[in-house]
Amino acid sequence: MEKLILPHTESYWISLQQRLWLTNRTFELELARPDGFDFIPGQRIHLQIGATGRDYSLVSSPGDDVLRLCIRHIPDGALTPKLLNIPMGKKLQISGPNGYFVFRKSDRPPIFVATGTGIAPFVSMALSGRRGFTLLHGIRSSDERYYADIFQRTADLYMPCITSSEQGSPDSYTGRITQYMAEELPDGEYDFYLCGRTEMIRDATRIVDRRFPQSKIFVELFF
Repeated sequence: MEKLILPHTESYWISLQQRLWLTNRTFELELARPDGFDFIPGQRIHLQIGATGRDYSLVSSPGDDVLRLCIRHIPDGALTPKLLNIPMGKKLQISGPNGYFVFRKSDRPPIFVATGTGIAPFVSMALSGRRGFTLLHGIRSSDERYYADIFQRTADLYMPCITSSEQGSPDSYTGRITQYMAEELPDGEYDFYLCGRTEMIRDATRIVDRRFPQSKIFVELFF
């Protein structure tokens, strides 16, 4: 059983090493990893620029020598425009690790449910050796299947749930992620790990309560 690394407020100054666009709306930041910084897959860090800060789940695994973040670009947001203009090598302030959204081993099959960049903690879990899970990823279009290569080789089932009207494919589902849960997911007892916005968490929880009442739910909200 993994030792839980409790949230704390220790701060570090680390350099920005790389910025990579995953889609035209989502990018990945690579940060130098501070000496002695340990975390469990699913935990997050707090990134601060001046008076503005936000929590981001770590995409990287604990064995990596860098910290990676998957970030949705919000053009009028308080933080993401700044992150896109920071030069390489610039020092950024982080604190952490924070959060309790970590994998808990049980006899029930795990179902990972994410919308958009909420997939980040599940990438870290998969890169750290987690197997035997189902991954449902709610996205707008097929080009947002970032990290698909990781889940195609690690998940028992990787199912992108695409909400746009584009033509579907055999390896994806056309419709909302909650629709897939309500209509396609086989009956059973599961451990549901939900990561995304409040609306998805709310709707998914109602479906679990109705269809899978013996299951457990673990939640990480994105605001």
